[in-house]
Order: sequence, then C-alpha cells, then structure tokens
Amino acid sequence: MSGILRAARGVVETVVLTLVIFFVIQNFVAQPFQVQQHSMERTFTPGDYVLVDRLSHLWSPYARGQVVVFHPPATAASGGEPYIKRVIGLAGDTIEVSGGRVLVNGAALDEPYLYRNSAGAIEPTDASGETRWVVPTDDLFVMGDHRQASSDSRVFGPIAVSSVIGRGLVRYWPFAAFGLVSGQVYENVPAP
Repeated sequence: MSGILRAARGVVETVVLTLVIFFVIQNFVAQPFQVQQHSMERTFTPGDYVLVDRLSHLWSPYARGQVVVFHPPATAASGGEPYIKRVIGLAGDTIEVSGGRVLVNGAALDEPYLYRNSAGAIEPTDASGETRWVVPTDDLFVMGDHRQASSDSRVFGPIAVSSVIGRGLVRYWPFAAFGLVSGQVYENVPAP
C-alpha cells in the first residue's frame, strides 16, 4: 500500500509543479493571444495565434513599429478583450494625421505593412475627429495596420504603458504562417 501512496504522491507533486510552472510562464514570461479583430489585417487575421513576450520590456522599452497587445481603455468598446496594435508614437512624440498619412514629429511614416484593398491600393489613414496628439509621459500611441477597421489611439487617445500585456514575439498558428513578429523601424523620425 505504501508503494501506491508514494506513486500517487509523486503524480500529485508532478501535476502541481507543472501547474505552478505554467502559471509563472503565462503570467510573467510569455502568454498566448488569439487575434480576434480585423484591425491588423493583413499582418494578422482573426484566428491567428501570437505568443506575447511579457518580460523583455523590463530591460528594453517598447519602440515605434513594434506590435503590442494591451488592455484597451474603458472608453473603447472592446467587451474586455485585449487589443493588438502597432506602436506609432512614444512619450513626447507629436502624432499628426494629414492627407491620408501619419506624421511623427513632422516626418511621414513609411508603412509598408498597411492594409491594401482588393485593387492593391493602400487605404488612406483618416483621423477620427482630432488630427494631432502629443503623447504624454508613460503612454504610447497605437494604430492598427488596417486603419479603416481599427479602433485605436485616433479614437481613444494614447494608452498607458502599464496597460500593455506585452509585445508580439512569434505567430505560431496557422503553422503555415509561423514566424517571428517583426517590427517596423522608422529611421526618418526625429526625436521629439
């Protein structure tokens, strides 16, 4: 009987340790995220799964062009679901939407990732009321890659860095699209 109890105890300890490791990894290191919105098409489509890096922001701050997952502000109609968007502006940056383009600190962004319509043309970026924002300290300005289908900082303003769950690291589903989530580098953007 003691052999059976020892084996049962070993199984319970293994299960508990596995659950603790899973909890620590998911809450502090990396977390799976399923894309549910159309706002990042064609970069991501609904049903894609992305592994979100929750740790590296501690030594490497979020940067323009990176893809992040965050808890949207209460003013966003999200139903509590996290959003996935691209970082366009950092604290101190001046963001402007003008002539269908996005300017950061006066420089127009080169945005090859933007959604293209059925004719292959990039759809213009429109403002939603306001056309100019200055990003406050400890905030980020985010936009979706499919601007016509995105509720983003043009609607609800800059988001707090503290609301960010993490940056996109790897798309792991669908398997045919497996790969690192790459950011965009905006070399022409001057400091604020």
